[in-house]
Amino acid sequence: MEAGVPEPTSPSSAAMNLRLWIVAAVGLALIVTAPLFGRRDASDPGPQYGVGMGAVQPLGDTLPDIDRLMATVRTLAHDSMAGRQAGSNANAAVARWLMDSLGTMGVPPAAEGYEVPFTWAEGSGVNVLGRIRGSEGSSLIVLTAHFDHVGIREGEIYNGADDNASGTAAVLELARLLVEQPPEADVLVAFLDAEEVGLQGARALVSRPPSPFPESIINVNLDMVSRSGGVLWAAGAHHTPALRPVLEAVAAVAPATLRLGHDRPDAPEGDDWTSASDHGPFHEAGIPFVYFGVEDHPQYHRPTDDVDLIIPSDFEASVRTIYAAIRALDAALPLATDPSQ
Repeated sequence: MEAGVPEPTSPSSAAMNLRLWIVAAVGLALIVTAPLFGRRDASDPGPQYGVGMGAVQPLGDTLPDIDRLMATVRTLAHDSMAGRQAGSNANAAVARWLMDSLGTMGVPPAAEGYEVPFTWAEGSGVNVLGRIRGSEGSSLIVLTAHFDHVGIREGEIYNGADDNASGTAAVLELARLLVEQPPEADVLVAFLDAEEVGLQGARALVSRPPSPFPESIINVNLDMVSRSGGVLWAAGAHHTPALRPVLEAVAAVAPATLRLGHDRPDAPEGDDWTSASDHGPFHEAGIPFVYFGVEDHPQYHRPTDDVDLIIPSDFEASVRTIYAAIRALDAALPLATDPSQ
């Protein structure tokens, strides 16, 4: 399978200069986040350091916590959550739990409250939105994951551990890390509802954001990120070529094998993920996106998508890779939007 689109063979000097600038910025971001790629153990000598803004600064404890990640997935994919179907009591309970979790970690609501209801022709749902203020705030990263699943069918609970308790748990953990070490851009933390019935939560957010979106914006969407087998996919660089050097720089050092692709309109049927999840409405609105996910497995949309099939080390590698990518994207914003760049 082709992993992305090759760079143009004869780029303009302006395009080349921009690529060199992005690579330099991403390189600095990766130096700062280098401790993400090592595993701490009892022999860890103490605080780790990186270069930032021309000075050596302590990074603190910026590693994703796999125990917390797995505990969150177990909570969301428990039988008591009844498959988290949009509009159900269990789905509403998950939304309240996410609101409590954001409040506990110090992420303020993005609107008057965390809960932002919406409707569509066939039903209603609720998005849960928090906002992390960056040091600059002129750019915005919209970090999304859908928390709904398909519920109960023919008496069987579809727990959706990978789809998408994994992405929801990862966004919650990434929010914790970003609170501890704020980025330059603001981050809109968006837990979206009703993805399984037509990306309704994402459509509602794009059409009615809690505050106007800035010109410099990117959507980072997580949907199925735990069952990777060590291989994580990043879609979106085909549509926004300026993303390619950023993601390739991350891929060069990431703990998971990060591949670019699944975003070409001429891909075989089912292989173009451009509209496959909540990043789709962002793309339709002209907003760049990076979609992190894994290829379908036999348990996809089956009642057997359970927690015990997740290999914690694979999940941890995925979340570390995504966190490094967010830091690199933050350093690269604003992105060039000219397709030749």
